[in-house]
Amino acid sequence: MSDKPLQTDSGIPVKEVYTAADLPTADTSLPGQFPFTRGVQSSMYRGRLWTMRQYAGFSTAEESNKRYHYLLGQGVSGLSVAFDLPTQIGYDSDHALADGEVGKVGVAIDSLEDMEKLFAGIKLEDVSTSMTINATGFILLAMYVALAKKQGADPAKLNGTIQNDILKEYAARGTYIYPPKPSMRIITDIFEWCSREVPKWNTISISGYHIREAGSTAVQEIAFTLSNGKAYVQSAINKGLDINVFGKRLSFFFNAHNNLFEEVAKFRAARRMWAAMMKSMGATDEKAMMLRFHTQTGGSTLTAQQPLNNISRVTVQTLAAVLGGTQSLHTNGYDEALSLPTEEAARIALRTQQVVAFESGAADTADPLAGSYYVEALTSQVEAEAWKLIETIDAMGGSVSAIEEGFIQDEIARSAYEYQQHIEKGSKLIVGVNTFTSTGEEKIPVLRIDESIRQQQSARLQDLKSRRDNLRVQECLQKLTAAATSGENIMPVVLEAVEAYATLGEIADTLRQVFGEYK
Repeated sequence: MSDKPLQTDSGIPVKEVYTAADLPTADTSLPGQFPFTRGVQSSMYRGRLWTMRQYAGFSTAEESNKRYHYLLGQGVSGLSVAFDLPTQIGYDSDHALADGEVGKVGVAIDSLEDMEKLFAGIKLEDVSTSMTINATGFILLAMYVALAKKQGADPAKLNGTIQNDILKEYAARGTYIYPPKPSMRIITDIFEWCSREVPKWNTISISGYHIREAGSTAVQEIAFTLSNGKAYVQSAINKGLDINVFGKRLSFFFNAHNNLFEEVAKFRAARRMWAAMMKSMGATDEKAMMLRFHTQTGGSTLTAQQPLNNISRVTVQTLAAVLGGTQSLHTNGYDEALSLPTEEAARIALRTQQVVAFESGAADTADPLAGSYYVEALTSQVEAEAWKLIETIDAMGGSVSAIEEGFIQDEIARSAYEYQQHIEKGSKLIVGVNTFTSTGEEKIPVLRIDESIRQQQSARLQDLKSRRDNLRVQECLQKLTAAATSGENIMPVVLEAVEAYATLGEIADTLRQVFGEYK
């Protein structure tokens, strides 16, 4: 080991040893108590384990449906849907811009008919479904509710989450459609509609995951994510919504990387910060101040070199999420630096969660690292550094302004560049990449998506349009134009449109005509 000073991935110096003198001002709260540093439930996993999800979606709805049934049979307790890029940015599979991307990074969903195939044989009342979808999240949610109604389910009993976090798309990921202001309006429409129609649904999953994947540090991940959360809350308050009502349906989505103790400190600090933030914005119900979050292990930490090492990385990251108090977890497959996960890789990833849950003892007591000199000191240091960034963003007028000015994007890009420089110089060691390398090639089977998927989807679309009531579809799209123009809530009209089998692209294009596109 080098004798040079050590630091976390966020640049926080790490001392050789920590003692009681390093402990910050005591936070004597218990789990389930404000400010929730130690967790949002008093008994944590003794009362209920985290939801074990596996993020899956590829090719056609039928192929993804087979994977969902497989995962449910292996013991997952919640589904997590990945959509292909055309679906995410509002293009049907037969659109020219969809060429080469249909079914590649997720499942292609063009209409309610595809949604029916995606969940065939799965009662939506009986599962919790998370959908990683943002710009078109309102359309996919409407399709999900429409399908549930067709199944005879009560929408008020549906459990799940749409990601619906558009601000991080402008800052880190890029799957936006409309400019920020109309996008924020759609989000508050979802908040309002769901509070009446789908009250158990988590209306937004404010995502730090993609901010981290783009190259941010752990400190930046929570600072930028909580700032975005603050912007959504203020937008809803401005619309007249009750923070104590919609605040309970907000959830977060964080990344788990390899620096175990910094990641645990990050999760603990984020809960404490969000509780303080919501209280300062007027929340009086403690349940509206709780930061509940889903975690996914770090995709950007997976290596194509010696990919079986990724099983160990995912195990460390799983422990970080569990010791940090996550409510829901997806573990990545070891082969995901090479392709979408095979069934074997998905099974091992799920078994990793199950080993931690049932064999490690990590779930036996709430916040087991509380009181550690190092973890408590690090929690306070991560929090202090994150507040500094949030204060900078607030001084710029909030997240929307900071994104429009490029501040958040620039900060992420700088951190990503510095991290890569450390890897190239060897000051950051990655096993199998810049140290402990091997010359032999490992033969890892990969999942390949058939190029004919686009032709299949296009043929389906043509067939659907020949069978549906096209006059009714046009009437629904005209009503959507009127609602979007007048400022009324668009969700009831979107639901009516998907029930008439209007396609995702038709609905997205109708709103492009009203709102324009963000360039």
